[in-house]
Amino acid sequence: MFQEKSAATPSPDLPLEISSLLKSQKLSVLATHRRGQPHVSLVAFAATADSRELIFATTRTSRKFANLQADPRAALLIDSRTHQESDFHLGQALSATGTVIELSGPEKQSRLQLFLTKHPHLREFVQSPSCALMSMHVQVYNVVSKFQKVIEYRLSP
Repeated sequence: MFQEKSAATPSPDLPLEISSLLKSQKLSVLATHRRGQPHVSLVAFAATADSRELIFATTRTSRKFANLQADPRAALLIDSRTHQESDFHLGQALSATGTVIELSGPEKQSRLQLFLTKHPHLREFVQSPSCALMSMHVQVYNVVSKFQKVIEYRLSP
């Protein structure tokens, strides 16, 4: 599933570590842009079992939705920080880049169930007619550990 693109020697357990971080964290930072102006937002997310898609929800009136309609390229940052000094040595950050689409039809229903399994408290929000369920199709994961060790993985087609 992953194709290593870094000179650093990856741990054979790294794909499992990526999956574990995606499962254990509930929030991520979404980065979008429009007309050269970056915009970041905190979003709840869920990952598919194969880590190829990251699902999140937003209202159709939000800046992030408008930005994604203008340009579907985006990034999501997921990290394990605890706001302790140990984060500099033990913390991990995962940056996912890819393209985002609004889900519809049967695909939306299956991804909605995945999202609500992780975030049942957001049921009313995500089922609102004004809410869009979005899917990032991940192309690249950048894994940062030990503060400076960066390994890039491209998802194979």
